[in-house]
Amino acid sequence: MPIASEVNLAEVFFNEEDLPYEEEILRNAYSVKHWMRYVEHKRNAPRFVINTVFERALKELPGSYKLWYNYLKTLRKQVKGKCITDGEYEEVNNAFERALVFMHKMPRIWMDYCAFMTFQCKITRTRQVFDRALRALPVTQHHRIWPLYLEFLKRFDIPETAVRVWRRYLKLCPEDAEEYVEFLQSIGHLDEAAQQLASIVDNEHFVSKHGKSNHQLWNELCELISKNPDKVHSLNVDGIIRGGLRRYTDQLGHLWNSLAGYYVRSGLFDRARDIYEEAIQTVTTVRDFSQVFDAYAQFEELSLSKVMEALERNPNPTEDNEIDVELRMARFEYLMERRLLLLNSVLLRQNPHNVAEWHKRVELYDGKPHEIINTYTEAVHTVQPKLAVGKLYTLWVAFAKFYETNKQLGDARIVFEKAVLVDYLKVDELASVWCEWAEMEIRQEQYDAALRIMRRATAMPKRKVAYHDDTETVQMRVYKSLKLWSMYADLEESFGTFKTCKQVYDRIVDLKICTPQIIINYGMFLEEHNYFEEAFKAYEKGIALFKWPNVYDIWNTYLSKFLTRYGGQKLERARDLFEQCLDGCPPELAKNLYLLYAKLEEQHGLARHAMAVYERATTAVKEEEMYAMFNLYVKKAAEIYGIPRTRQIYEKAIEVLPEVDSRKMCVLFAEMETKLGEIDRARAIYAHCSQMCDPRVTADFWQTWKEFEIRHGNEDTMREMLRIKRSIQATYNTQINMMSAALINAAVTTGEPPKDAMRALEAKAAETTARAIAAVGATGGNIMFVRGETQGGTAKEDRVVNPDEIDIDDEEDEEEEEEEDDEHTAEANGNGREEDISKKVPIERQAIPAKVFGSLRRTAEDDEEMDE
Repeated sequence: MPIASEVNLAEVFFNEEDLPYEEEILRNAYSVKHWMRYVEHKRNAPRFVINTVFERALKELPGSYKLWYNYLKTLRKQVKGKCITDGEYEEVNNAFERALVFMHKMPRIWMDYCAFMTFQCKITRTRQVFDRALRALPVTQHHRIWPLYLEFLKRFDIPETAVRVWRRYLKLCPEDAEEYVEFLQSIGHLDEAAQQLASIVDNEHFVSKHGKSNHQLWNELCELISKNPDKVHSLNVDGIIRGGLRRYTDQLGHLWNSLAGYYVRSGLFDRARDIYEEAIQTVTTVRDFSQVFDAYAQFEELSLSKVMEALERNPNPTEDNEIDVELRMARFEYLMERRLLLLNSVLLRQNPHNVAEWHKRVELYDGKPHEIINTYTEAVHTVQPKLAVGKLYTLWVAFAKFYETNKQLGDARIVFEKAVLVDYLKVDELASVWCEWAEMEIRQEQYDAALRIMRRATAMPKRKVAYHDDTETVQMRVYKSLKLWSMYADLEESFGTFKTCKQVYDRIVDLKICTPQIIINYGMFLEEHNYFEEAFKAYEKGIALFKWPNVYDIWNTYLSKFLTRYGGQKLERARDLFEQCLDGCPPELAKNLYLLYAKLEEQHGLARHAMAVYERATTAVKEEEMYAMFNLYVKKAAEIYGIPRTRQIYEKAIEVLPEVDSRKMCVLFAEMETKLGEIDRARAIYAHCSQMCDPRVTADFWQTWKEFEIRHGNEDTMREMLRIKRSIQATYNTQINMMSAALINAAVTTGEPPKDAMRALEAKAAETTARAIAAVGATGGNIMFVRGETQGGTAKEDRVVNPDEIDIDDEEDEEEEEEEDDEHTAEANGNGREEDISKKVPIERQAIPAKVFGSLRRTAEDDEEMDE
């Protein structure tokens, strides 16, 4: 039997195909390559066969990592899919243990062994294997073991073991503390999690792997400890959150709510209420205030609702229960009433020098005089003039008016006395305080007191100082305040004497702080008291103080008053005043003054002087007003001298005015000549004006000239008009082509494309030309030549005989239709001789290309007009 079994084993293990491999192994028993080749050959053999080959190889080469690795890998594949309680798993474990005798420094063997043990769910043995691996391997290779170890801890519910292992791991990798915190939160160890999170926050060098800032980690800590007061015992929650309040001043609302929420969840409601009150009294931003106030209101409302629910459930409520409900209700109502006041306090904590917020605070205390007085007192002592946002003097004035409203004039005067001593930032603020004080006395009908206050305010200081010298106090500079002097003058006019009022105005002029309006008021005041010459002197003083254009109002008032007073009695003096006024007058202000001057000459002077003034005015006014001034000049000249005298004016206007206005003036000039029967003059004017009228742009002018020729011209004059039109159009086309070539050349030189302005101009010109052609075509093209007549009437005596008038018969029309083909040739030669020659002598004719004529070529429209 033994012999038979050995024979069977030999048959099992060896066959003829194995002989070459066995021979190689006999020759090279210590060659890993030959053993691996033999294993590869036996890859599909039964399990115990290939395992026997591996065992033989490892007996010869026990230190080969390649053999051990492949052997263990093959063993794991053999047990894959089997129950973890199968005995073969233990055989694999033993194989790993035998391998680690030689391979204890190989991390891959340890990793495979740990993963295989984790799969078998043998917790204690697996932990021991991990610990052995960490002890056996150098620390530089621990990073390959720890991920498997941590995954093993998360897979099984072993919290105590996991905490101890994590603590060991953090000594090697402290940067993974966040993952430890998350793990602790997942297993419910919140106290340990809070401690770890606190240590992370305190470590300034900690860098979050998840990209969280220190502030985010702090918020997580506050949320953790505030929401779990019954599970976090080892930390001082109040101290931690208050430390965060000092550290993160931009998130105070959230931190205050966390601290209050901690006490609410701990059942310490009174302590939580104290925290909320402290928070709303210390936050400095509206956002933080809104967060805290909303949480506070929600807390009070929830507390009230809980007590009321308990009271409803209690069939026999006691008096203490009802008092408790009323107390909580009063607390909630008082909180909601204080909302605006608390918000105002927040804004004042942001900037205690904000004047507008102090005024709002006073309005919130409406009906509480003691609180209002305290608020005003606190405001005027808190706000510093140099830092004030807004006008500080309004606080003092409002404070005094409050006392005035309550009939406490003595206190109001005391407030004003203190207000005028404040070192304001601007002189105007101090002047406003003096004016308000005087107005208060006027309201109380204490007019003498008001005048005394203004005299006191405008008193000269011991030494003169510059008004804009910021190194001096405003009290030293207020005597030059125009606002103060203006009110003083008004008071003197109303309640003082003529002498005192005149002295005030003279002081204003002497201090050189007056405005043109002050001068005008001074003059009107003197006129009211019939001191006309004094008024004129006042105007002259003002004129000496101001320059153009500020002096315009004074001159206008002065001249108007002078003419109203004297009319033409002092004509030479008036002329001197006008000449003095117009000397240096800017063009934009000259029109009214010239018209006033011309009116004076028309009413009280000479006609030629008036015409001279109008002529000067046409060139003295600004360019936009010259056209209107020329029209007025023409009208006045026609009224005084007659229409023929206006020709010189028209000629000058056409020469001086810009092109747009010059065209209009030419049309008016031509119409005037037409009315006078001067047809040739009118035609010459149209011809002159045509030189500045592009047919594509000024189609209206050409239409007007065409209508003129239809009414007053003949065939020759119409031809001449069309010839001029084509010539002008060719001129403008040449200019545009030259400009386009220059632009293209510039674009090529600079490398930049031509600007769109030129394209827009050409497009606009083309559009205008199309409209002009359409307008001409809309007339029907049937031009009826009639005898020249004026537009003034149809009477026989008003008609003007045109010596060039011709009579066109029907027969000639027929002849023209027959000779229409030869018309261009006859016109080119100037006479009809060639036509006869062409009939007698056979001459070969050839059409001239249209490009030869360029812009001068005759269009179909021109042919139709000529046919007619």
